Amino acid sequence: MSTVEARIAELGLTLPDVVPPLATYQPAVRSGSYVHTAGQLPMVDGAIPVTGKVGAEVSPEQAKELAARCALNGLAAVKSVIGDLDKIVRVVKVVGFVASAPDFTGQPGVLNGASELLGEILGEKGVHARSAVGVAVLPLDAPVEVEFLVEVRG
Repeated sequence: MSTVEARIAELGLTLPDVVPPLATYQPAVRSGSYVHTAGQLPMVDGAIPVTGKVGAEVSPEQAKELAARCALNGLAAVKSVIGDLDKIVRVVKVVGFVASAPDFTGQPGVLNGASELLGEILGEKGVHARSAVGVAVLPLDAPVEVEFLVEVRG
C-alpha cells in the first residue's frame, strides 16, 4: 500500500473504484508530467447520494461532504493513470462547480470540502490554486462536480 493510500485509510476512508464515464471521455488523462481529471461527481456505489441545488434541496454542509467525495473519486482516477498515488508531486489546480439555488453564494465554502480533504491526504502536496463556480445544473442533478490538475513524477 502506498503512503498516500495508507493516509486515506488512516482517515477512515477507502479509495473507491474509478467511476465509469457517463459519456465519451476518459476519467483521467496524462500529458507529460500532468494528469488532468474529468469532472468527478460525488458517486458512491454507482449513485449520487443527494441530488438538487445547493441552498435549496441540498445544504451547504451536505454539499461540502459531497465535494470531498468528488476529490476522493478524482484521486482514484489519477491512480488509474499513474498506478501509485505516491507519484503525485502536487495538486496544481482544482476547479469546482456547484449547482446553486439563485441566491446561493457560498460556492467557496462548498469546495473547501475537496480542498481540505486533498490537504489532509497529501499535506503540502495538496495545496493548490482553485476556482469555485456556481452553475444552474450539473449532470444527473449532482450538487457538485470537481476536476483537478495534478503534477506527477515518473
